[in-house]
Amino acid sequence: MAEGGLVLNHLERGMAALGNEEVDRLPAYPIACGINRKLLNGGNGVTYAEWCRDPKLFAESFIAGHKYFDFDFAIGLMDLSVLAGDLGANVRMDDENTPFVDKHIIHSPEDYEKLEVPDIKKGRTNVLVEGTKIFSEKLAGEVITAGFLEGPLLALTQTAGAERVFMDMFTDPSVVHKGMETMVEFDRQMVEAFGETGCNGLVWDYLWANYSCLGDSEYHEFEGQSKYAGMLNKLTTDSGMAFCVHNCSDLPHMDTQVTEFKPVIFSMAYYPLIPGSPTAGEVIDQGYADNCLLAGNIDPQMFIRATPEKISKVTEDLCQEVKTSLCKRGLNSRYCISSGCEVPPDIATKMENIKAVVDVTKENGKVDC
Repeated sequence: MAEGGLVLNHLERGMAALGNEEVDRLPAYPIACGINRKLLNGGNGVTYAEWCRDPKLFAESFIAGHKYFDFDFAIGLMDLSVLAGDLGANVRMDDENTPFVDKHIIHSPEDYEKLEVPDIKKGRTNVLVEGTKIFSEKLAGEVITAGFLEGPLLALTQTAGAERVFMDMFTDPSVVHKGMETMVEFDRQMVEAFGETGCNGLVWDYLWANYSCLGDSEYHEFEGQSKYAGMLNKLTTDSGMAFCVHNCSDLPHMDTQVTEFKPVIFSMAYYPLIPGSPTAGEVIDQGYADNCLLAGNIDPQMFIRATPEKISKVTEDLCQEVKTSLCKRGLNSRYCISSGCEVPPDIATKMENIKAVVDVTKENGKVDC
């Protein structure tokens, strides 16, 4: 940057982008979470199983990732099987990959009635909350921090299986609503716990608000209505945290999740082979960045498969696309250069590719209309 130009620190840059103020450059945050564990133990790393079961390791990885990669945000995503696992679903826990549910606990309509909220001070939910508290306290004043939580319908599909839940929505909707009541209570308790951690925001994964799976009316009935997501969104802000949404689906309900929900941040993906999947430029052009910081949308698989040169070119092109659309819309900022979903925590992920996204954004992210 030229001498005398605007220079912001991470916290100033993030806050300015949230408020559509002038920034020295666009903020950058590839959603690198579990992969940061490779920075621990003197650079020898720890296994995923060790990382996600120890709040200190969980927190230390985000602190290390912020320092090493120079991120503009710190968002404490673990994985999407946390709530289901603590409810009793079996989670396959490989050493070096994302865990996933391989045995659900809903096998009949009656099983929805048996769901009970577990003790959130035990299990991986406790690791999630306590770890978020540690890194939020450590990074306070340096960077915007946030917790990460599965929305109730996502938690239910992880627990019961998506195919079963979607079928039961049509054959026996009352049992799905019963399951949702339990999940909402689970999430309610988690929101209150996150509110005590000192994190600046809470990111909700409302994955099923997408036209590949549910239409507007179905989504509003089974998650979007006021007693479900609406109540949790309000509780988030009432608990002192900024309300944010992550949706890595291909055809997101933008009008619901951005215009109606009114998050502070909306994180999105882009699927070029799927007609209608929105690009970064399109969502800005359509006005969704007018009152919301958008984040996205580099293909996460590039962090494994691409060369540093390739991902650098993709990042440079994304910066240019975003800057062009922001200027066309009359905006100063309101976009974060990010991955469309979590950077894979796989051992094969290239750390230099994560660093390349940040470095290229530093060089090419100045919005100069």
